[in-house]
Amino acid sequence: MSTDQSQPLIYSVGTQVVAQKEVMTSNDRIAHPAGAVGVIVRAPKDRTHAYRVKFSDGFEAAIHHNQMVRLAEFKSQRIRNEHSPLMSAGLFDRVIYRCVIGSRAYGLDDDSSDTDRRGIYLPPAELHWSLYGVPEQLENDVTQEVYWELQKFIVLALKANPNVLECLYSPIVESVTPLGEELLAMKDAFLSKLVFQTYSGYVASQFKKMQTDFRNQGRVKWKHVMHLIRLLLSGTHVLSHGRVNVDVGEHRDQLLAIKRGEMPFNEADQWRNELQRQFESAFKMTKLPDRPDYERVNAFLVDARGRAMEKDLP
Repeated sequence: MSTDQSQPLIYSVGTQVVAQKEVMTSNDRIAHPAGAVGVIVRAPKDRTHAYRVKFSDGFEAAIHHNQMVRLAEFKSQRIRNEHSPLMSAGLFDRVIYRCVIGSRAYGLDDDSSDTDRRGIYLPPAELHWSLYGVPEQLENDVTQEVYWELQKFIVLALKANPNVLECLYSPIVESVTPLGEELLAMKDAFLSKLVFQTYSGYVASQFKKMQTDFRNQGRVKWKHVMHLIRLLLSGTHVLSHGRVNVDVGEHRDQLLAIKRGEMPFNEADQWRNELQRQFESAFKMTKLPDRPDYERVNAFLVDARGRAMEKDLP
């Protein structure tokens, strides 16, 4: 499970793709024309590196993300072109809630920290019902902004996705419409014991990978270690107090020491084990329900869909 739903999508191995430019051989001859279909046989960790794509004749080439498109998307490009209503609908103007997350909201920022904005947008009803559909999220890499479509956001929150729950409880709210205020007023409806399974399961699996990396390579991604510890602190607070505590400034010195690699990994792992025991104890004692309030949340979504027909953004 990823804890950062805002990360740019990476196509998986086995995905059929269409080359958007000519595929060249090592001696600059054209191996396949633009429009050729291939299959991804190796995917990178991020978009700064190339994929390995295999074509029908067995030829393989390194192709970057912006030089290809998924076959399924290619087939629908006549619908989703630059003249379609989706491209001119002004969806960024349909944001009902905008907040800041990341280090600035966590109380872990410094002079070099980015300002990461997240939020929710409500698409107009006619576009939502249309052939064109709506994207599950809007992204602006330049301004570090990501906005989830309302239903997508709600589904993630009901599953106790940490990034989404933190968005609901961010101490830095930049803008909110009346509809957004209604959602914030019922944010407790999203909290349940699922927080324990979601948070602890992810932290345990990630630390297991890090222990392997540390044994084999003698190093780990310290920023990731810090955020896993922060998740345990946050999860324990949710179960104990019934709300998400985004600002972990009281642990700032220890967490930043981990981020800088100043705390030995074994010590960080010991702290993680201690926090896991506290998390389990809080789970046994929590007054949160077994599941979130699906009916209350669903009623809100249905009402919001109806209000999406209004001329002005609700």
